[in-house]
Amino acid sequence: MRIEYDRDTCIGIYQCVDEWEKFEKDMDAGKAELVGAEETEDGTFVLEVPEGEEFDAEMAARVCPVDAITLYDDDGEQTVP
Repeated sequence: MRIEYDRDTCIGIYQCVDEWEKFEKDMDAGKAELVGAEETEDGTFVLEVPEGEEFDAEMAARVCPVDAITLYDDDGEQTVP
């Protein structure tokens, strides 16, 4: 499972932080950070979801009010949102 995070879309509500420990508050920027993610050329942050953390990643994606977080299964199919 892979998670993609569009930091530019984030509005700093931080609901994802409450759902998954891989998201942390960046109070200076007013946005969440996806810890350990790699930034792609288009500015999206990508991280392979560690085994056993799929549910937490899914919840983080589901609670994002601006759909800045997208989840993909192992076949590359979008699962959330």
